[in-house]
Amino acid sequence: MYKTSAWPLALIHAALIVFASLFPFDGWRDQGIDPWIFLSAPLPPPYWTGFDVAVNVAGYVPLGFLLALALLRWGHERWAVLLAALAGALLSLLMEYLQIYLPRRVPSNLDVLLNAIGALAGACAAALLERWGAIDRWSDFRARWFVQDARGALVLLALWPMALLFPAAVPFGLGQVLERLELGLEDMLADTPFLGWLPVRDVPLEPLSPGGELLCVTLGLLIPCLLGYCVIRHVGRRALFALAVVVVGIGVTALSAALSWGPLHAWGWLGLPTRVGVWAALALAAMLLALPRRASAAVLLLALAWHLGLLNQAPTSAYFAQTLQIWEQGRFIRFFGLGQWVGWLWPYAALAYVFFRVSRREPKN
Repeated sequence: MYKTSAWPLALIHAALIVFASLFPFDGWRDQGIDPWIFLSAPLPPPYWTGFDVAVNVAGYVPLGFLLALALLRWGHERWAVLLAALAGALLSLLMEYLQIYLPRRVPSNLDVLLNAIGALAGACAAALLERWGAIDRWSDFRARWFVQDARGALVLLALWPMALLFPAAVPFGLGQVLERLELGLEDMLADTPFLGWLPVRDVPLEPLSPGGELLCVTLGLLIPCLLGYCVIRHVGRRALFALAVVVVGIGVTALSAALSWGPLHAWGWLGLPTRVGVWAALALAAMLLALPRRASAAVLLLALAWHLGLLNQAPTSAYFAQTLQIWEQGRFIRFFGLGQWVGWLWPYAALAYVFFRVSRREPKN
């Protein structure tokens, strides 16, 4: 029996909903208002847009879908749908209740209704797919393509496109956090005696050279390929998977650029070092197709360490900081930079996963 990836993906999506609902997590106080007053507010509220409606529904569809998908493994279809929809509605109700204590957030009964509709729609979609046999076909596909203990890798691979959606200073360069971490710690410890404990860097961060950028692009695309190799045995399927990784990576990065700077600039990031890096990643992925799974994990560990070391030796440019402001001022400000957090944390989660995989005994399957 294969462990489903739906549970961890549902928990991750729920955590993202909590983050988006309660951001920026400051200013908590009792405003002297009944926390449930929003439930009796008239519908519709005075200020709402079609985009608000679409986002509130769409944001909970994956949660309902994933919860129902996981629950279908355990029980009856009707109970799976009802429990998934109820869980989504209760989570939404809790988020709106907590927003009454955040002066910068406005709780809304319409949001609860739309979130519940989204969770129900996602749960019904999962039930329909189960009834039509699509879930069984996915299980058969997974059994043919992936090893039995592939759940962790599949969750990481599913999150990788989302991690790329927020603009990166270097294409496919996820995990560039050292400079931000230092500045964040300085702000946190300002006016405290602990500020002097922070290590002072003797050498300033230097921008990446074209060769360093090329290497980061290459490793950034090679890493998800190697992650797939850890759970795919067949060489031909590995080749198709690597090609799909490159296509998805390029497509999502182009979408990110289009959302940031407009459709006319969707391919502006594809300069010479990036183009060479993409082809180099494809070449290396082809050369490593026959690598055993355990060896693939070891090479992945080295690639992650090298990639993160290169990225975190370079600062983010002032121009890139300006592009982030442009991104955050657009409609996607409603997601409060969730994609950026996924992009920061994804390679470290992959590093922890592959370290665990290399250090444990390989199961026989």
